[in-house]
Amino acid sequence: MNFVFISPNFPDIFWQFCDRLSRNGVTVLGIGDAPYDGLRDELKSALTEYYKVDSLEDYDAVFRAVAFFSFKYGKIDWLESNNEHWLSNDARLRRDFNITTGVQPDELALWQSKSAMKPVYRAAGIPSARQCKVTDLAAAREFLDEVEGYPLFAKPDTGVGADDTWKIDNDAQLEAFFVEKSDYPYVMEEFITGDVYSYDAISDSNGDPLFESSFICPNVAESVNSGLEVLYYITDKVPEQLRDLGRKAIKAFKVKNRFTHFEFFRLTEDRKGLGKAGDFVGLEVNMRPAGGYTPDMINFAHSTDVYKLWADMVCYDSLTQAGQGVDRYCVFASRKDAFTHTHTHNEILDKYGSRIVLCERMPDIFAAAMGNQMYTAVCDTIEEAREFAVYVLDEQAEIVTPALFR
Repeated sequence: MNFVFISPNFPDIFWQFCDRLSRNGVTVLGIGDAPYDGLRDELKSALTEYYKVDSLEDYDAVFRAVAFFSFKYGKIDWLESNNEHWLSNDARLRRDFNITTGVQPDELALWQSKSAMKPVYRAAGIPSARQCKVTDLAAAREFLDEVEGYPLFAKPDTGVGADDTWKIDNDAQLEAFFVEKSDYPYVMEEFITGDVYSYDAISDSNGDPLFESSFICPNVAESVNSGLEVLYYITDKVPEQLRDLGRKAIKAFKVKNRFTHFEFFRLTEDRKGLGKAGDFVGLEVNMRPAGGYTPDMINFAHSTDVYKLWADMVCYDSLTQAGQGVDRYCVFASRKDAFTHTHTHNEILDKYGSRIVLCERMPDIFAAAMGNQMYTAVCDTIEEAREFAVYVLDEQAEIVTPALFR
């Protein structure tokens, strides 16, 4: 099998996808914009060959790289980046090289546009927040009347993560949004009060999940926009209602042969037209693995190897391994330098010792979303998980609440 992996070196953990493919006997061909000498040794060992382009944004250059691999190694069976930024280019390359094992360009609208997602949710019976496309201030005021007042939430119609999102609480902020927003399309939604639950899955060629996991975090966009510290954790099991809605979403969005990251709100108060406190509401779908170190955290929580599970899906359309131990909680707590804390770095390491599985100073470019100094620990119980979060971030940290660890 010939597999072209786009940008195998970024994010940094993605070398493991290439490594597991290689261990399964796959010819892994990398295309990236980093010099070969700058690649980590493990990635070099996993790649059969690497083709450097000046920019992955240059479609013609990437096309020539795939054409070179096709000429040298024969038919390309798979092409993937597992990166939402390259989703469109991946699909275009599949079409141009007749690679049928992934999504094609004409299928992308449901995956990339937040406004296009809404009818799919409705058809699948998944509740989601009311939404309108942003046109002008008058239309926004009409939508405000429809949802019976503030707050509103505005975000780019296409985009990843919590960047360029706006919580709008009053008329002055609404008017400022239309003055200050960028030129690309936005959508506006009623603001939902709730914690975010992910539904992370690896699906086979029939759209059936081979593996499922979930994390819980506060409202990410609100935390980023408010400059709060960062906390989330992998649960020991996927809640039953979330699992059922996640599986419906996989089918509704026609997901096959992918590692996906779907997000849902769990309501913290009753919401007319959506559900009661504790119910799940569709937020958005992301056709990629969860960001940051989440794949590694899933491994720690479930005693598994999601990189291997994904590679097995590619090669065998099934799994050759599953979890190998008990299911636990894996907690990510990341401090921001702007906050003061009770316990020192060394005190955290001394108290939690081997339970800390990741400890790293985060690059400045990720600090707003991921904090400056992160600590990730494996815990046996939900009580231990909350204790760890409070010890690292302190009880006064606004996002550390008993409700998040119920």
